[in-house]
Amino acid sequence: MSKPLMPKATAMWLINNTTLTFDQIAEFCALHSLEIKAMADDMHPEKIVPLDPVMMGQLTRDEITAAEKDQRKRLVMTKSPVEMPETTSGKGRPRYTPVSRRQDRPDAISWLVRNHPELTDIEIGKLVGTTKDTIQKIRSRAHWNIANIKPVDPVTLSLCSQLELDLAVEKASARKLKNTPPELRGASLKPASDAVEQKPEEEDAPQMKYDPASVFASFQRVRGTDKPTDKS
Repeated sequence: MSKPLMPKATAMWLINNTTLTFDQIAEFCALHSLEIKAMADDMHPEKIVPLDPVMMGQLTRDEITAAEKDQRKRLVMTKSPVEMPETTSGKGRPRYTPVSRRQDRPDAISWLVRNHPELTDIEIGKLVGTTKDTIQKIRSRAHWNIANIKPVDPVTLSLCSQLELDLAVEKASARKLKNTPPELRGASLKPASDAVEQKPEEEDAPQMKYDPASVFASFQRVRGTDKPTDKS
């Protein structure tokens, strides 16, 4: 069962105008019974203006009367004669951006175009909530306010979260790598096994052997004392 429009306001009206239990009101309005009790005791932190669910077409008088007589009865919302279309998850549409932040979107687009060229126009549009036409104008520097646009991180502007940006960049980078030919991906590191098997050149070179007596004799000749002098 879907919850009514403005559930707290509806709950406040039911508290003031009916003898329904807190549990009945809480279940109908999708709220906790303790919150309903706080509203009834005037201890709720918010100032709530009651909303008549009968006038809004969400309940009937007969439904309320029947629930007042039987505390086990659950309130059933009146079905609207007008079928409302189901809302989608937002796929294919840019996210909603508050009016106070819409002026920051060109700066965020400029930052994304400069720092993440792997992102497509559709991906940028989903991140900052803008249209493809605006992105293309900023890419081509044909935007009417291009002289005043400065690249700013969209996370700093609170247009998207760091997690959303990281996921979008990671997905775009993986797609770009997949579509790049192997010969253009750059040199790759050699396997560790190859590095272990390779022997340094020093080990292959023959090692020279030295005679301690000849080394000592050479040292004495350099000092000019081939034979030790007996001073006694």
